[in-house]
Amino acid sequence: MMDNRLVLNFLVFADRVAEGELQADLLQEAADLGFSKVEIRREYFQKIDEEIPVIQSEATRLKQQLFYSVPDEVYIQGKINPKLEQYLIEAKKMGVKHIKWNIGDFSDELHLDQLKALLSEGVEISIENDQTQTSGTINAIRKYMMAVEKAKAAIGYVYDLGNWRFVGEDEIEAAELLKDYVHYIHVKDVRYENQKPQAAGLDHGEIAWRKVLQILPQEVPVAIEYPTASNAEILEAKGLLEGS
Repeated sequence: MMDNRLVLNFLVFADRVAEGELQADLLQEAADLGFSKVEIRREYFQKIDEEIPVIQSEATRLKQQLFYSVPDEVYIQGKINPKLEQYLIEAKKMGVKHIKWNIGDFSDELHLDQLKALLSEGVEISIENDQTQTSGTINAIRKYMMAVEKAKAAIGYVYDLGNWRFVGEDEIEAAELLKDYVHYIHVKDVRYENQKPQAAGLDHGEIAWRKVLQILPQEVPVAIEYPTASNAEILEAKGLLEGS
C-alpha cells in the first residue's frame, strides 16, 4: 500500500488544460479523487502571476502538498540557468516544497556556489531523467548525481519510469544503478506505435513496473504522470499502485 505516497501530476489532465481549464480549478478534483499531493506543471499556466496565489490559497484550503514540475534545465552551455531563481520564487509563492528540473548540458563544472545559493532557498531541488540523450541516459544521471554527492550538494533525483524507453535504455538496469539517488518517482507505462514509444497507463504497455518499484526506495513519493482521457483511468492507476 502506498496511498500516502501518491502524487497526482497534472499531466493526467493534459486534454482539459488544453481546453482552457486552470490548474487551480483542478485541485479540488484531485482532492475528490483521493490525492493529498499534487504536482503543478509550469507549462500549464495561462496567466502565471494571477494563478499562483489562487493555487496557494486552494492548496492550503484542501491541505494539499504541492510539487512543481518545471521543463527547464539547470545548465545551459555548461553554466547555471539564470531563470532558476525565478522558478524558486514561484515555488515559494505557491508553498511548494519540491521542484524538479532537467540537468541540461552539464560539463563537469557544478558551479557549486551558485548551486548552493539555490539550495538555500528552502525548496527541495531534484533533477529527472528526461527524454534526451544529453541528460536522460543512465550515464548522464550517474555522472551528475555522483558529482553533487561528492560536493555534498543536496540535489535529489526523480526516477521517471517511462522515459528510459525514449532514450533506448532499460528501466530495470537504470533502477538498479540509480536507486540510491532516488527521492521521487514518476510512473507511466510505455507501448509502441510504429516501433516508437508512447506513454500509456499502467498495465497498458510493456514495462514491468511492479518489478521496478520493488527495486526503488519504498518510502519516497510516487506520481502518476501520463495523459489520461478520464478520471476512471486515474483511479485505475491509483488502485494498481495502492495494491502493489
